[in-house]
Amino acid sequence: MGAMSTSNIRRTGARLGPAYRLFARVVARLSGWKIEGGFPNVDKALFVASPHTSNWDGFFMLMVAWHMRVRLSWITKHTMFRPPIGWFIRWAGGVPVDRRAKHNTVDQITQQFEEADELYLAIAPSGTRAKRDYWKSGFYHMALAANVPLILGYLDYKRKAGGCGPVIHLTGDIPADMERIRSFYEDVEGAHPELHTRIRLRAEDREESEQAERAAM
Repeated sequence: MGAMSTSNIRRTGARLGPAYRLFARVVARLSGWKIEGGFPNVDKALFVASPHTSNWDGFFMLMVAWHMRVRLSWITKHTMFRPPIGWFIRWAGGVPVDRRAKHNTVDQITQQFEEADELYLAIAPSGTRAKRDYWKSGFYHMALAANVPLILGYLDYKRKAGGCGPVIHLTGDIPADMERIRSFYEDVEGAHPELHTRIRLRAEDREESEQAERAAM
């Protein structure tokens, strides 16, 4: 399935009131950033936050979401949801994961998506602000198992612009899906380009190696 058009956007946002949009607009104007487009009209999605090379990335991505009146969620330890702060973390977008549980993180996130009416889970596939050899593959397996699309979020520090790119419905063909993701982020520049993690999964190397071995037989 191809990328969904982002022209059909959610006009009033998913959960947040106009005060959030106003605050984000003021912050963007004062900091010289522009927020482009709107939020895609989907009820559930895994929100890819890329590139991630600065401590400021999370804040500016949050402003992008607030400007679109959408509450982004993120994964955190289940123990953080105990009173008295648990209610606040859940309201702020925290999604509990019990790393001691028999089911792995992918299974737990799949269950969270199944039980939610609306959920936009933000993940930075690079996993860290430091340069790595590969993206972590968890985001891909989560979206595939939960049968939810990817929203390609971006912060382009070169243009000081952030927003939502295309919606990608994964096919299970890792090289083909990753090529579509790479093509979108090709010209997006993070705060520290020298720290960019290349957009590639380790599984792509394994698949290429296996194909080469089969061809040599």
